Amino acid sequence: MPQQRRFDNVALDVVKVTKHFEVNGRSRTVLHNISFSVQAGELTCIVGQSGCGKTTLLNILAGFIPPSSGSLSVFGVPIRRPGPDRCVVFQEDTLFPWLTVRENIAFGLKGRRQERGHIDREVDRFLSLVGLGEYGHYLPREISGGMKQRVELARVLILQPDIILMDEPFVSLDYRTRKEMQNLLVALWRKLSQTIVFITHDIDEALILADTIVIMETEPGTIHEQLSIPLERPRKLDRDDSVVYREKLHRFLCGRQDPEATVRVFLQED
Repeated sequence: MPQQRRFDNVALDVVKVTKHFEVNGRSRTVLHNISFSVQAGELTCIVGQSGCGKTTLLNILAGFIPPSSGSLSVFGVPIRRPGPDRCVVFQEDTLFPWLTVRENIAFGLKGRRQERGHIDREVDRFLSLVGLGEYGHYLPREISGGMKQRVELARVLILQPDIILMDEPFVSLDYRTRKEMQNLLVALWRKLSQTIVFITHDIDEALILADTIVIMETEPGTIHEQLSIPLERPRKLDRDDSVVYREKLHRFLCGRQDPEATVRVFLQED
């Protein structure tokens, strides 16, 4: 039987968040009455069509922009600005090109008054965790796109934030590398018990990663449903127990049935 990880402590609480922007002198509502929560140690994916406000919501969670109304908190502490309790992994490469892989990973620890030996050991540990033990002295221009995203992950994980916010970080990678990064992220999450909020428009990616999927509607951005995914890992999306969830997401987000899923549901019910 599928088993779901159990969570008992709210890490992120979002209550009735609304966001308006002024466009050509008119107020445009991008997000309306957004409410959801993320448990400590949970991997939550937020999915929706382009224009539903996913990235705007992430920017509000990160503290980059304020909501027009509503409240947000991390372990009960209100979010009012960026802070070390939240770290962001972006779509774009944000590595410092003049620093080596090691130096990029260690950068965020500089202001924490830790001994050099401890920092070196931590960098070694996270280089190993992301599979880049032999690449510490390379510059960003000397490694592939997939490797750069591994460095981005290590650079955030080493800081041990309360919550990691990820804005479609694998969208520009080729299919094989993207699958490798999805598997790596799940492995790191299970090992380190991080709380992760992951933005994606890819249904299969959400099903592979998430304990919970927050489904957003457009114009304005609202929450249609918060869907629990009680499937064992590693997940195979062609298995019968995955079909119902995949079909539900395809039907809502794509406005049509997924033919492969439809056939499998038919065979299952037959």
